[in-house]
Amino acid sequence: MRNLIDINMLNDGIARKLLQTAKFYKSSGRGLLEGAPLLGRTLAMIFEKPSTRTRISFEVAMTELGGSAIYLDAKSMQMGRGETIADTAKVLGRYLDGIMIRASKHETLLEMAKHSKIPVINGLTDNSHPCQILADIMTFEEKLGDIENKTIAWVGDGNNMANSWIHASKIFNFKLRLACPSVRLPDENIINWAKDNGADIEIMNDPIEACKDSNAILTDTWVSMGDENTVNPEKIFNNFQVNDKLFAVAADDAIFMHCLPAHRGQEVTSEIIDGPRSVVWDEAENRLHIQKAILSWAIADKLI
Repeated sequence: MRNLIDINMLNDGIARKLLQTAKFYKSSGRGLLEGAPLLGRTLAMIFEKPSTRTRISFEVAMTELGGSAIYLDAKSMQMGRGETIADTAKVLGRYLDGIMIRASKHETLLEMAKHSKIPVINGLTDNSHPCQILADIMTFEEKLGDIENKTIAWVGDGNNMANSWIHASKIFNFKLRLACPSVRLPDENIINWAKDNGADIEIMNDPIEACKDSNAILTDTWVSMGDENTVNPEKIFNNFQVNDKLFAVAADDAIFMHCLPAHRGQEVTSEIIDGPRSVVWDEAENRLHIQKAILSWAIADKLI
């Protein structure tokens, strides 16, 4: 089954081919793709959390590949009234060709994949966000070339995005430095996986040290979706804002990346996210092209 659960479950050959396919689709322009590789295919998009980029990029991607997508609010499904995830997966497999789920808990995604006979794609969970990371790496390579052996600095919450960057550091062979508050470190199991598999990562508390000579500085919101009960985030993350001070120690051509939505004046200053270093709008656009590649691979087993 060609599921996309986490990036570390892909071998480096498939991951690289996904990027190559996304670049091909981007160069092919917008509109219905010649050959319509997913003609007559249908994707279910299940959302337990709100979405802008994930919903739109997957829906447009299916349309331009010749298929269609069905938006499903988890609360309006029987799954929201107590039907088991297993039963839902079995039923959807009788109607559809793939499932993309944006779940509150990673366990929901794993349970769906366990019982599904059609591909399941992780559209975001509390543990990881592989589609976004692939779009980010695509964007990085458009701006600065092959990410292998480059240095990436993560500043802020050790959240699902940080976890997926750790996975990606091993698959794409780059150096990753993560500056996180001691009370908001990435998932311990993922850190241990990285160490066991020889990933080049460092976890520290000093953003300046993390950003020295880095090729890209990344961050995310101080409070992730579903984590709105975080107490005193300003106190926790006070020293973890991406600003001119951090870019002063980065490489001269270093870029700024953020998965969005962003909160200017919190995790990043307006001068950075709206300035010449920022590539956030390219990241957002590249979600569409990466989704096309993921869907082509997962549903039709077609990669460039």
